[in-house]
Amino acid sequence: MTTAVQLSSQLAVNVLDARSLLSAFGVLGVGVVLFAETGLLIGFFLPGDSLLFTAGLLCTGTAGHGLKLSLGPLLVAAAVGALAGSQCGYLLGRRAGGSLLARSRSARLHEGARRAEDLLQRYGYAKAIVLARFVPVVRTVLNPMAGALRVPVRTFTLWQVTGGLVWSLGLTLAGYALGSSVPNVDRYLLPMVAVVVALSLIPLASEVYRSRRDAKAKEERG
Repeated sequence: MTTAVQLSSQLAVNVLDARSLLSAFGVLGVGVVLFAETGLLIGFFLPGDSLLFTAGLLCTGTAGHGLKLSLGPLLVAAAVGALAGSQCGYLLGRRAGGSLLARSRSARLHEGARRAEDLLQRYGYAKAIVLARFVPVVRTVLNPMAGALRVPVRTFTLWQVTGGLVWSLGLTLAGYALGSSVPNVDRYLLPMVAVVVALSLIPLASEVYRSRRDAKAKEERG
C-alpha cells in the first residue's frame, strides 16, 4: 500500500517545480533532470537553475516540509548529470547534425539554437561553452550545436567540464550557504530563486555589452 502511494506521488510530480521534483525523486532526480536538460533537446524546459539552488537549500534542513537531502551525494549527482548530459548532447549533435533541431516545432527551442550558434561564432568556443551553462534553453541546444559544427572534442570536453562544474556545484553550494545562514529561509525561497536566475544571466549580458562597446569603438575609429 505504501509503495502504491509513493508511486502515485511520483507520477503526479510537477516537472516544472523544483520542490516537487525533489520531493518525488530526491538526489537521484537532480542527476536525471540535469542530464535531460543538458543532453536531450526534450529537456529544454526543465528548471535546472532553481533545482540546483533549492536542492542545496534543502541540504540544510531549514526549509521545512520534512525534506532534507545529503550534500555530498547531491554534489556528485549534480556534477555527473550536468557533465554527462552535456557530453551526450555533443555526441548526438556530431552524429545527427542539425536534423534533431529540424524535427522540433518549438519556437523557443529554435530561438535557443540561434542564440547558441551566435555565442559560438561571436565569443569563440571556450567562452561560449562556459557562458551557455548559465542561460536556460541555450545550455540545452549549444551542446548538439557544438557537435554539429564540429567543435573539437578535446576543446568541447575541457570547457564543458569547467562550465558544468562551476554551474552545478556553484548553484548548489550557494543554496546550501544561504540555507545555513538565513533563519526561516523557506519564506524567501521564490524571490531568491528569481535572483539566482537573474544573476546567472550576468556573464552573458556582460559579454554582449562588451562586444557591442568594442564594435561601436571600431566604427568610431573607422
